[in-house]
This record gives sequence, structure tokens and C-alpha cells, in this order.
Amino acid sequence: MRRVDPRFLSVTIDASLAADERFMYLLSSPKVRTLAKALTPAFLRFGGTRQDFMVFAPHKNQPASGFSALLLEHSCEKMAPPPWLERRLRTEWMKQQVMLRNEELQRKYRRVKFTETTVDQLHAFANCSGLDLVFGLNALLRTADNRWNSSNARSLLRYCEARRYHMSWELGNEPNSYEKKAGLRLDGRQLGEDFTVLRKILRESRFYRDAGLFGPDVGQPRDHRIDILSGFLQSGAEAVDACTWHHYYLDGREASLEDFLDPDVLDTLREKIGEVLEEVHQVSPGKPVWLGETSSAYGGGAAGLSDTFVAGFMWLDKLGLAATLGLELVMRQVLIGAGSYHLMDDNLDPLPDYWLSLLYKRLVGQEVLKTRHTPGPAGSERVRLYLHCANKQSYRSGAATLMSMNLSKQPARISLPRILSSSTVEAFVLESEQPGEEGLRSRAVKLNGRVLRMVDDETFPELEGSRLPAAEHLQLPAYSLAFFVFTDAQAAGCV
Repeated sequence: MRRVDPRFLSVTIDASLAADERFMYLLSSPKVRTLAKALTPAFLRFGGTRQDFMVFAPHKNQPASGFSALLLEHSCEKMAPPPWLERRLRTEWMKQQVMLRNEELQRKYRRVKFTETTVDQLHAFANCSGLDLVFGLNALLRTADNRWNSSNARSLLRYCEARRYHMSWELGNEPNSYEKKAGLRLDGRQLGEDFTVLRKILRESRFYRDAGLFGPDVGQPRDHRIDILSGFLQSGAEAVDACTWHHYYLDGREASLEDFLDPDVLDTLREKIGEVLEEVHQVSPGKPVWLGETSSAYGGGAAGLSDTFVAGFMWLDKLGLAATLGLELVMRQVLIGAGSYHLMDDNLDPLPDYWLSLLYKRLVGQEVLKTRHTPGPAGSERVRLYLHCANKQSYRSGAATLMSMNLSKQPARISLPRILSSSTVEAFVLESEQPGEEGLRSRAVKLNGRVLRMVDDETFPELEGSRLPAAEHLQLPAYSLAFFVFTDAQAAGCV
């Protein structure tokens, strides 16, 4: 049907990490870098609610740290913080998250000044991990006539250019919510003009002349949000390389376990994608459309759900549906940062959605294949399937990968067409560490019956499939997620 960007599954770091700059040193952890590197190729977006309350305040009367330049001189491996410092930062970060959560609940955001240290650490992390950095600029810095005040951004750009930091840019986060967060209402036309100003600034720079610019990072269509997107496209579509919007299924404070398993909740994404694509392609046909920030539930996620095994159903279905319907890239909130939807826990160990993302990267290719589903017996709507070519770096030409999920407490059987039933299969079946509904809230996941854990901070366990003979059916255990790679399918679209 189509081909997605090689960085289709990308990740974010929430700007809340820089609310206190010392926590940026967590990005120097060898474990964090190892986990990030395994998800390449990918973008790394730095942004979120707090980006619009952050102001670049360079050090006065002292040289900037130039952390990235130091890394290039000494090598990435030698820049890890001492173990005692990492342990202390992890402990203090747990307390910091409580404070950030209270700010979120009260909608009282303090202005935060960040220095070269944040920029250096971010770029060094992206550089050492092989990620493409996207930096979100503050759009709430406004002039008296409500235009964007670009002076602080220019200062940051000058510093990054002097350091020769390769990166892309965004401007503002969810402008549709500025009235609630900052008492300021911004219409789409003005937002588009602000992006046009930023594009002009980038073109005037020798170094950033061809840098990527993405936006407007509006929330999913609801009330006046589609109006903001429409107005933005009229005045600013030409300024951006991709049109970005955000999506969450649920309010994290109200979400239930049943919501995470409800096919009707998952299907709401289809309608939202359709609305955004229609709006963008009316004004700017062919413009790439990205989910610039997304996860299961907004408000920092749903505690005890967004960071457990059950969240994988929403995540894998979103990846499958987004690619099928025509989105070119999906940025997962969040690799590391405040909230419950992160990919690693407070000890920096991978959570179930991290393992799911890692398998996706290794097994799923860019080419999206069209499938026809024949409805099965009652309850079969809880079995969801998506088909891609297999990752050509892992499998030979012609191989295909079936992404499958069973949201039911009963096992399911998938009947295969002849082209697939004649192929041998590598099965990667993910289940909770504990059986049944109780295990859905587990933070541990099994691959083909073995619990996945890092061997050490820089070594992954074996992620091997279980080889199955050619057959007309596949078995999906209850409450399971699976990748089935048809190694010799010789699919015409994958040759």
C-alpha cells in the first residue's frame, strides 16, 4: 500500500527532565544510551508542555560546557556519570516527578531557565545513541501584538550553530491548550505566520538552511483544535517539512483496565487520523503527516496501566493502524521523563512497551501491505492484525511480518491464506509474566515463555523467535501480542 519513514517508530524526551538541569545527566547513563541506540533509526523529540515555559539563559562570564565536543574528543563510553551519582539522581528524580505531577494537576507552570548544559547533554545523548534530535522551541514568548518573539530562539540557534549541533526544530506544544495553561488564545493563522518567521530565520543560517522544521503539534481534533490546524495550514503549511499532531486515547485519571482492552476505544484512532489527513491534504497535498507525540492516556498516563503489559495492545495497534492509514511517523511519549507512559522505569530498566518497540524495530519493515480479514466467530473483533514486509536488515527479500494481538481471555486461531500457509514461520509471542487478567498489570513480559531482562546495563537478552513449520493456522494465546515472520513467503510487494 505504502512505505513509511525508516524512523517510523520514534521517541520523545519530555522537557520536564530539564526543569532541573542536573537530571539531564541521567542521559549519560550507559544503560539509557544502550536502550536508546537499539531503537535506531529514530527521531528523538525534546518537547512537551514545559517547552513553552523554558527560556534559554546562557552562562554569563564563563565558557559554555561544550559537552558534545568533549564527547567527540574522548568517546561516548568514557562520559558516563560515576555509579554513585547515577543512583542519587535516580532517587531524587522520583521526588522530582511528584512535584512535576502536582504542577500538572494545578496547571501552574513556572518559567524555567535552561543553559548550554541542557543543550549539550541532549545533543551528546542523541549523537552517541544515533538518534536524530528535534528540539522544541518556546512559542509562548510573545510580543505586545501577540506575534512570536524570536529573540530567545535566535540566541539558542546561534549557540547551536557555533557548536555545529545538527538537529531539527519545532515551535510550541499543543497551542490549542494555551488558554488553559497560560491564559493566551492563539489562532491558527498567527501560528502559521510564526512558523514562517522561524523558517526564514533557519534559511538565513548557513548551518541550518536545510534543517527540518515540524509542527504545529496540535492536539487531536476536537472543538476548535481542527480550526487551529486549518488556519495554520493556510498560512504556514509551506514552512514545515511535516505536519504534526498529538493523540491519546484516554484521560489518564479516569482510564480503566477495560478501556485498554476495548476494540471500540482502539478504533477511535481511525476517525481522528481520517480527520487530520483530510484537513492536511485539502490544503497541502502530499505533505507528510506525523503523530508528533502519542501514548495511551494524557495527563502523564494512567498509573498502573500505561507502564504495564496491557498498554502494549494500544501501542502495537496504533503502530499498525497509523502505518495502514497513511501516517509516516509516530513519536512515542516518552523514552524517559515524568509520567506513567515511559519506556523505562525509575531504575532505568525497560518496561513491556520498550520490549515491544524493540521487537518492532527488528522485525517490521517499511512496506505496508494490504490485507483482507474474513470475520470469524463472535469475539473475533478482539483479534487485530497488520501486515508489513519484514525488516530487510533482519530477513531476506520477500519475507513478511504479521503483527497480531489477542485482547480476549480466550485463545484465538488465525487461518492463513495459501501464500502464507506454505511458509515457515518465526514466532515472537509476548505474554505477561503472570497468566490471566491479573498479569495485565505486570511490569514484566515473557517472549516465547522466557521473561525478558537485560543481562547487564549494556547487554540485551537473546530475542530469538520460535521456529514453526508451515501450517494453515496460527495460535494466539489469550491476552497476547505476537510478531509472526513468514521467512520464505516470497511476497511480491516485499521483493
